[in-house]
Amino acid sequence: MVENIKEISNSLNQVVNLSETLVSLMNDVVCRVALGRKYGGESGRKFKELLREFMELLGAFCVRDYIPWFGWVDRVNGLDARVNRVANGFDEFLEGVVSEHMEKKKGKGNVEGEGEEEEDFVDILLEIQKEHTLGFPVHRDTIKALILDAFSAGTDTTTTLLEWAMAELLKHPQIMIKLQNEVRKIAKNKLNVTEDDLEKMQYLKLVIKETLRLHTPVPLLVPRESTQEVKILGYDVEAGTQVRINAWAIGRDPSLWEDPEEFRPERFLNSSIDFKGFNFELIPFGAGRRGCPGTLFAIAVNELALANLLYKFDIALPGGARAEDLDMAESIGTLAQKKTPILVVATPYSH
Repeated sequence: MVENIKEISNSLNQVVNLSETLVSLMNDVVCRVALGRKYGGESGRKFKELLREFMELLGAFCVRDYIPWFGWVDRVNGLDARVNRVANGFDEFLEGVVSEHMEKKKGKGNVEGEGEEEEDFVDILLEIQKEHTLGFPVHRDTIKALILDAFSAGTDTTTTLLEWAMAELLKHPQIMIKLQNEVRKIAKNKLNVTEDDLEKMQYLKLVIKETLRLHTPVPLLVPRESTQEVKILGYDVEAGTQVRINAWAIGRDPSLWEDPEEFRPERFLNSSIDFKGFNFELIPFGAGRRGCPGTLFAIAVNELALANLLYKFDIALPGGARAEDLDMAESIGTLAQKKTPILVVATPYSH
């Protein structure tokens, strides 16, 4: 990511599309963790397009979900055709990924001393399938669905958080300077910020928390469904009722937060409130058994990327644009993404 930004900054066109850069970063990170390698070229481009349309479809209104006998509307308006096309595209791509991993494992099994290479997510799933360690069969479609879950939950959500963090820092230059000073003081003279450095960067953690509060990546979390009839606050809730938690509204509730619309990382300075699901004032990753299993991974990647961006570059808006003019509108959909991409001028900083 850093090298890509340097390359763009050194070329004639010095404006960097930071949003696009962050999408590529997170896609590559999750690819390497889940699939064992990055997917570039034509296959990588197609996969990114499929993922983008998949996230759009997750937020689309499906008539059949709410009025089943009007399901024909989804067929007429083209929703069914889009869903089938994306599903078939993903199935073809993921089938290739699984087959590739099985061939690789088969090849290693025939060579003595092989097999010491680090396993990725697909390798682990295939091992579980082979050894029957769960006590029930794991089908090939289940493996493909789990891989898709990892991508849909781990790419756009993480990108959205990073994008909003950078937007708020550009909107509040004094906060950016304060964070940049902390990062450069702790990582002084190093080639890059490392995970060991992150432990000492307390203000960085406050900025991440405040971004999660003000810009919850998945505003309505993942939908829940009541498994049995229950009475809550005097209301009878039938079994099978869909429940949606508005984490975005909770994060901006004036009864819970002072000046909730303001971006103020210092509010967490002497506060024990965290985002791990124990404080219901801040639940961007959900809570309980349905909480996000990738919380720690997401935070580590976000902190590392943000810290290195601020360590390596002085970042400003292009063309002398003022901070107060930065468009902070949210897009409509499953994710509360920034509506317009972040375009910046990134000047390499010499340590």
